[in-house]
Amino acid sequence: MADTVEAATGEAGGGKQPRSVRVVLLALMIAMMLAMLDNMIIGTAMPTIVGELGGLEHLSWVVTAYTLATAASTPLWGKLGDLYGRKGTFMASIVIFLIGSALSGMAQDMGQLIGFRAVQGLGAGGLMVGVMAIIGDLIPPRERGKYQGMMAGVMALAMIGGPLVGGTITDHWGWRWSFYINLPLGAVALVAISAVLHLPKKRSQARIDYLGAALLTVGITAIVLVTTWGGTEYAWSSARIMELIGIGVAALVGFVFWQTRAAEPIVPLHIFRSRNFTLMSGIGFVTGFVMFGATLFLPLYQQSVQGASATNSGLLLLPMLSAMLVTSMVAGRITTNTGRYKIFPVAGGALMTVGLFLLSTMDTDTTRFTSGVYMAVVGLGMGCLMQITMLVAQNSVEMKDMGVASSSTTLFRTLGSSFGVAIMGALFNSRVQHEMTERAGALGSKVTEQSAQLDAASLAKLPEAAREAYQHAVSSGTHGAFLLGAAVAVLALVAAVFVKEVPLKGAGPQTSDAPADGDDDTAAAKTPVAETV
Repeated sequence: MADTVEAATGEAGGGKQPRSVRVVLLALMIAMMLAMLDNMIIGTAMPTIVGELGGLEHLSWVVTAYTLATAASTPLWGKLGDLYGRKGTFMASIVIFLIGSALSGMAQDMGQLIGFRAVQGLGAGGLMVGVMAIIGDLIPPRERGKYQGMMAGVMALAMIGGPLVGGTITDHWGWRWSFYINLPLGAVALVAISAVLHLPKKRSQARIDYLGAALLTVGITAIVLVTTWGGTEYAWSSARIMELIGIGVAALVGFVFWQTRAAEPIVPLHIFRSRNFTLMSGIGFVTGFVMFGATLFLPLYQQSVQGASATNSGLLLLPMLSAMLVTSMVAGRITTNTGRYKIFPVAGGALMTVGLFLLSTMDTDTTRFTSGVYMAVVGLGMGCLMQITMLVAQNSVEMKDMGVASSSTTLFRTLGSSFGVAIMGALFNSRVQHEMTERAGALGSKVTEQSAQLDAASLAKLPEAAREAYQHAVSSGTHGAFLLGAAVAVLALVAAVFVKEVPLKGAGPQTSDAPADGDDDTAAAKTPVAETV
């Protein structure tokens, strides 16, 4: 058997997980918190970091280096877990993340910080994948829904609390503790995982697909750089962006070709024969596209147009994130109790589309209550999608491919977020520049020539006429960005309609009316999840 779990599953234990599994799940939630909190905390500390280390011109690379390393390493971590065992691989990713955190806290200049952030990102790539894959090993899908709902709750709490925690740590302990705070949390997770999680060690004779890993890394790196630099560092039509697009396309085409020939491919293409897995990968991409675009532009709108304070920026998203948290928990519970799940991606796609359309109607007169209701609708939609996509994707593959299924789904969501921020950002900037030029003439154009996103201090210094023009411009920019988000969300709804509700593994006896059309999803559903010992 690919992975046997020492603790009994929920089925054997009458639906109640043994204490050892609950301890492991707590450690997994800590690891998830580490991965999600990091960028949220560092974002708040960045002005202080730049003030001490200098290097303002390289500021964006502090985030970009981390994101690149995370995205590029994600598929490799998933495959390593499949080949050599989940526990050792996951613990290695935590150790690398903690080493990167410690080194980042000790950085003496911006160059060192960027390099150490890349090390930290390498470890972070294995955290999310490891959490989801280990849950896939320990818990049958019918029980898995409620636990993945808890993980979605952790993500929401990280988004809300990250800026608050980052501001508090930076103000009272200094920015270096924004990194050092990871060390005790990571140590707790390591000890718990080492002592309580018991999965069989693997000694695969297969060699790692280094060429595939290199091609995929180059392709992902090029894509992330295009979405990060396009429209900001370089014009979309510039030679540098065109070169990166060419390199990325060539690398990814070469990667796909090589995966058909490699003895042990990094991403086995046969997993995409499962209709449900392919659809969930697409829905995950759209969810990432919408979610990170929304979290970028909603605080900007509330601060610039509605006059909200930027001090507690995480609280501005509370209606959306609270709705997402509650819905994730409820969806997980219902899936566990009924074994049915198709309703959630369908409802999630519909709610997300409607919510984003409502957000696109906001203008300078929209009240905070109204915008909060609109955000809650989006949050309800994302809550239906966040963890159900992972659950269905894992249910669509065999146990031996659990790691690559988890990493591939995570990667698609990561790439979706990169595209969402880039494309929605480009549209937003274009609309703001156009409106400012139209409403305030040369002054308006000058105000936003450096950036279409002004901070609170810059906004307060503007003349009254220019400030009003900017508020209208931001309303116009968010209208375009959210309308695009709604159009993209329709794709998630369409994909969800075609999802086939395959009985969850471990969901009880199969009935004769289960799908039997030869689809790989059906075959995957019959593969046992774990043996109890």
